[in-house]
Amino acid sequence: MATQEDQQVVIDGTTLTLTSLNKPLWPKRDLIKADYFKYVYDIAPYMLPFLKNRALTLLRYPHGADGEAFFQKNCPDYAPDFIETADIEGIHYIVGHDLKTLIWLANQLAFEIHVPFQTIESHQPSEIVIDLDPPSRDYFSLAKEAALMLKDVLDRLALISFVKTSGNKGLQLYLPLPDQMFSYEDTRLFTSFLADYLVEMKPDLFTTERLKKNRGNRLYVDYIQHAEGKTIIAPYSVRGNEDALVATPLYWNEVNDDLRPERFPLDQIKNRLEQKGCPFASFFEAKKRQPFAKVLQGLKQHEHKGVLMH
Repeated sequence: MATQEDQQVVIDGTTLTLTSLNKPLWPKRDLIKADYFKYVYDIAPYMLPFLKNRALTLLRYPHGADGEAFFQKNCPDYAPDFIETADIEGIHYIVGHDLKTLIWLANQLAFEIHVPFQTIESHQPSEIVIDLDPPSRDYFSLAKEAALMLKDVLDRLALISFVKTSGNKGLQLYLPLPDQMFSYEDTRLFTSFLADYLVEMKPDLFTTERLKKNRGNRLYVDYIQHAEGKTIIAPYSVRGNEDALVATPLYWNEVNDDLRPERFPLDQIKNRLEQKGCPFASFFEAKKRQPFAKVLQGLKQHEHKGVLMH
């Protein structure tokens, strides 16, 4: 895109004015607002499926990554008519819908897009996500170790799993679920089983302790976050950190000694997709094949946490 200060674009028959195109957003990487628009435009086909019919929680950075940020849940009064919304518990959420919505959000300097685990049409989770949160990027190796340990368990249970970076310091595991089939109580039974397994296997490395001051240098296995009303950073959302890191879907074979979150800044993702494709390309098709009901039945039948492992 050209980098004069303002520019009009037509998307799906709607004219949008893109403002302040030369505005520095991630100074450390010399990325300006025009770069962000281009990223959002390029990434939209890969990101939008994960925003469809989801109530968006946004983290906006009006002065760029170096400035103050604020969370936005309520759709602002000045939003254009094409922005779709959903009223949930008194909050007027913007709904992830189409490219022009994403571009408009980018113009509002919404960097981080957080999504709930269910659509606006459901109170039941569409996927399971487990957040593996080390104390800092210096301990990213703990996230890799936890992810691979869980992958081994999930493979033995014949469950289909996906993995992405958080865009900051950890990794996040996804299990797509058949729609409208399971409750959050069901998924909590499973996520707590996985978290307990990690902590029992390596209590010196992993913890489910909610209070940061009590975790030490252990990785926090956040299974509590997977609940109705909670959110997770969307695949391909950029973060507000100075490195412009993206919450990047990975192939499982990339979770190795070489993996570092710093390898996935905003300006590298388009080339990555062109060269490798999207690791989450089969995500929605996998929902239909996910044998979660069988695993859940086994968990409900056996209180002993180790029984599924044998």
